[in-house]
Amino acid sequence: MGLDYQYLIQNETMQTIDWIWLLHPILAVALIYPLLGVVLSLSLKTRNRRLKRQNNIPAKVGREHSGLGRWLSAGVVSIVLLALAVMISSEQSLGELEGGINRALRLLLVLVGSCIALITTWRDKRPAYRASCSLLCWAGVIYLGMQPEVYRLSDNPLEAEFWQSHFWGGVGLVGLMLLSLASRPEIMGKLSWRWLHITANCLAVLIFLAEAITGPKALLEIPLSWQKPLIEQAKSEYSANHLQKAEQPVKIYWSNENS
Repeated sequence: MGLDYQYLIQNETMQTIDWIWLLHPILAVALIYPLLGVVLSLSLKTRNRRLKRQNNIPAKVGREHSGLGRWLSAGVVSIVLLALAVMISSEQSLGELEGGINRALRLLLVLVGSCIALITTWRDKRPAYRASCSLLCWAGVIYLGMQPEVYRLSDNPLEAEFWQSHFWGGVGLVGLMLLSLASRPEIMGKLSWRWLHITANCLAVLIFLAEAITGPKALLEIPLSWQKPLIEQAKSEYSANHLQKAEQPVKIYWSNENS
C-alpha cells in the first residue's frame, strides 16, 4: 500500500495539538530569553557597583537582579514541566497509554509534586527545605523526561547525540536554575556562595545559547500531527520492503567455463 497523498494534501495544516506543542518555544522566545537579557544586564551592573567601577549605578540594581533572577529560574523550570506534560499527554490517548490509568496517575502525581516542590523552593525560608525541595523538583523533571513519549536524541553520554540533545541541555539548565533559586539567601549573604552562583550561571548562559540552537533543530525533527501517520506508514513500507529483499533466495549462476 502506498502513501495516502490525498490525505496529505487535504490535512497539511497545523492542528490544535500542534499549537499546544508550540507553547514551550513560544514562552521561551517571548518571555524567558528577554528576561535572561535583563537579568544578565543587571548582574553586570551589580558586579560593577560592588567593585566600585561605576559610581552612578543605583543601589536598587542588586535587588532587581535578585528578584528578576527568581522569576527567570522559576520560569525555566515551569516551561520545561509544561513541555514534558504536553509531550507525554499528547502522544497517546488515556485508553492507549502504555501502563493504563495507573501509570497516568503516577505521572500526574510526579508532575503535581514537582510543581509543589518548585513553589516550596521559592517560598520557604528554611535551607534544608529549600535544598530538599529543589532536588525533588529536579528528580521529578528527570523522571518525567525519561518516559518513552519524550523526544530524546540519545541517553548515552558517550554518544555525540547526547550532547546535541535539547532535552538533556534543558535538564542541566533546570538543575542550575533550581540551585540559584534554592540558594538565593545564601548568595546574598555569603561570598563563597556568590562565587558559586557566578560560576554556575556562567555555565547556564552557555547552555542557554546551546538551547537556542538545539530548540529549533528539535522542532524540525519532530513531525506535526498530520505528518506522523504518514511517516509511520513510510517506515513500515520501508521495513517490509527491506525484509522482503533480505528473504529472497540468492541465485548463483555458473558459466560453462566452470562446468
